[in-house]
Amino acid sequence: MTPNADALATAAKAASKGGPAPVHLWNPPFCGDLDMEIKRDGTWFYLGTPIGRFELVRLFSSILKMEDGKYFLVTPVEKVGIRVEDAPFVAVDFEVAGEGDAQSLTFETHVGDVTTASPETPIRVHLDPETGEPSPYVMVRAGLEALIDRKSFYRLVELGVHREGWFGLWSEGQFFPLLPSEQLEV
Repeated sequence: MTPNADALATAAKAASKGGPAPVHLWNPPFCGDLDMEIKRDGTWFYLGTPIGRFELVRLFSSILKMEDGKYFLVTPVEKVGIRVEDAPFVAVDFEVAGEGDAQSLTFETHVGDVTTASPETPIRVHLDPETGEPSPYVMVRAGLEALIDRKSFYRLVELGVHREGWFGLWSEGQFFPLLPSEQLEV
């Protein structure tokens, strides 16, 4: 059977019940790759066309799983591969509670997931080796990260502090080093 998005959406609806489905408990057989891709800006494409219905994107995001560095949409009975250009989610906003080493940073993704940066859901920055441009990420769930959008990253930098040679952020009692302090000195 060739995988198709409509059958997958129907199965996902039945399995997810409004939040992320328990995909970590499911290990169905691999049914092939689906011509679906998530671009760096968070736009989902099917057969080369953007998926315009937010509800459908939200539904697919609830059954997303990562295994061995590859992304899959998973239901209790099938698993199909999809492509992800960078991270499957984009963190589009965040809230700060508290301050200093007692602060909490809670992020919201473009599909409505909410995650608080903590030891289990860390923040990290990848520096492009050619340009030096930072790409900040926060873990959302089970190996699935969100790229933190530019406006949010600029706001985060304003909250940053220097500690033991690193510039970084506090959340849930954990310090997340972003860049060596010497890289920020002018």
